[in-house]
Amino acid sequence: MKTMTKICALALAALGVAAGGQAQDAKTVVEAGYVLAEPGEGYLRNRSITIENGRIVNIKRGFQSHPDDVRVVNLRESYVIPGLIDSHVHITNEFSPTSRMKFLSDSEVDAALDGAANAKTTLLAGFTTVQDVGGPNEAVFSLRDAIRAGKVPGPRIRASGRAITPTGGHGDANGFSPALTAIFTGPNTCDGAEDCRRAVREAIRSGADVIKITATGGVLSNTKAGLEQQFFDDEIAAIVETAAMMGRKVTAHAHGKGGIEAALRNGVQSIEHGTYLDDETIAIFRETGGTLVPTVLAGVTVTGWTDQPWLPQPSREKAAIVGPLMLDMLRRAREGGVNIAFGTDTGVSKHGENAEEFLLMVEAGFTPEEAIRAATIIAAEHVEMADDIGSLQAGKFADMVVLDRDPLEDISALKSIQLVIKNGQEFRP
Repeated sequence: MKTMTKICALALAALGVAAGGQAQDAKTVVEAGYVLAEPGEGYLRNRSITIENGRIVNIKRGFQSHPDDVRVVNLRESYVIPGLIDSHVHITNEFSPTSRMKFLSDSEVDAALDGAANAKTTLLAGFTTVQDVGGPNEAVFSLRDAIRAGKVPGPRIRASGRAITPTGGHGDANGFSPALTAIFTGPNTCDGAEDCRRAVREAIRSGADVIKITATGGVLSNTKAGLEQQFFDDEIAAIVETAAMMGRKVTAHAHGKGGIEAALRNGVQSIEHGTYLDDETIAIFRETGGTLVPTVLAGVTVTGWTDQPWLPQPSREKAAIVGPLMLDMLRRAREGGVNIAFGTDTGVSKHGENAEEFLLMVEAGFTPEEAIRAATIIAAEHVEMADDIGSLQAGKFADMVVLDRDPLEDISALKSIQLVIKNGQEFRP
């Protein structure tokens, strides 16, 4: 037992648990020169932010002296913004030429340990909260709980576990021999309204915070099943109804126009990707109040893989079609007034490079402050945590990103983080 305890301690130390963040005293005051307390409202100048027990107590004008037992963090020359939120990640994996082999060889313990390393990388990139949509159940739920308990450094995680998918759909086991496919097909696969109700209930029993479905085909599934609708309308409606009965919302992976619209019309609250949306689709987004999580970075990433022999031929063909469309999709969605929450599909792209999405958003017509608002105020509402995160206000978690350059002047400043504060604890990249 002592040997196992020592091994575990060494493993956690290697992940940076012991030294990755500096624990705060009972009370800390952050003296900030520029505070973007609520993105969209501009900077507050020269503010003192008092933190106690991981939350913001108050934000006051100016700087003043403090008792000796109050720790003061001098950021008078820095820019302080709320902790960033990525609404679409896959924290336990990162796509690469060896991904298919890792799927065959790795256990969920391996995935959890990979996820712990990726979580720390993500936190140091300024993302203090993420939504994981599609990770292996035991690995991602265990990692979520370990971070929540303070055992592992990383962003707080809201997770769906495995996506609910029809047989042969984007979230099913594809491209393997029949014997392996039978092994890898899990309880997340369903056909017919009744069976899909069962899949939702099993997902929630396993620990899902949110339900993700694959409403259409996808790029990286090794199958020539297209990019359009894969669930029938009655199946989608059954999923949404069952999830609502058990206190969960539903988000849908969807590229094709028909699949996007079917999901929204049947009560799905948000769409991941949205590649083929058009004016009619945009009108449905606005009518239903649906949110788009655009993941343009994933589109750019897979576009660069279209000549790579390690990517299966069906995926190369789909990547060549989908990738180049996504920037223009985001531009049209913004101009059409769609509610847009920041999300990257990181795990397709590299962990820690999430901020590249901001540059693409600005290229698509967002102002820097609009892009940051999508990753704070709007994303906090999207992941149902707006009471705790998304802005710097008394009572909310003390989540902050500290920069030495103004991101409203140059959005690329978000790629160079000076300091990250999560729950009042400091982490330095």
